[in-house]
Amino acid sequence: MTDTGKILVGKQGGTTVLKLIGEIRVTLGPTISRFLGTFGKHQPMESLVIDLRETTLIDSTGLGVLAKISLAFEKEVHRLPTLVCTNPDLTRILLAMGFEHIFVLATDLEQMPNGAIELAAHQVSEQELRQQVIDAHRVLMGLNDHNEVVFRDLVTALENEASSSAPDHAASM
Repeated sequence: MTDTGKILVGKQGGTTVLKLIGEIRVTLGPTISRFLGTFGKHQPMESLVIDLRETTLIDSTGLGVLAKISLAFEKEVHRLPTLVCTNPDLTRILLAMGFEHIFVLATDLEQMPNGAIELAAHQVSEQELRQQVIDAHRVLMGLNDHNEVVFRDLVTALENEASSSAPDHAASM
């Protein structure tokens, strides 16, 4: 049985809570990225909490998108978001990726704000999804030298695949 993922978002005062539930895979990347595009558009965010307590799996694209959210939030608000994780296996992965430098890591969250809603899934084309995977892994590569080595070949392969499947786009430039 596969544990499909979903994302809830809630707001309490100036704090936005993003709760990731189940398996957070590449297909949820566009939904998370769409959320990223809403920073400060409706109400200013004073703080951001990403709750991974019910996350059973997160792939490298999901990690890259989370890193991208952290970097964008820090640029906008000038403080680090909080990442709540109680799973020791996920915590080891977060530390290996260097997330302690871009998040405040915590193991507890009082509660999800009342009125939390599920973010609607956002579908994108195969090319857009591939580009998002590339972008997410580039963000991870920028976090530390270890990530640079681990993801370099994947990013190169995806970029080669993207350029070979692009319809004579380069010729028209």
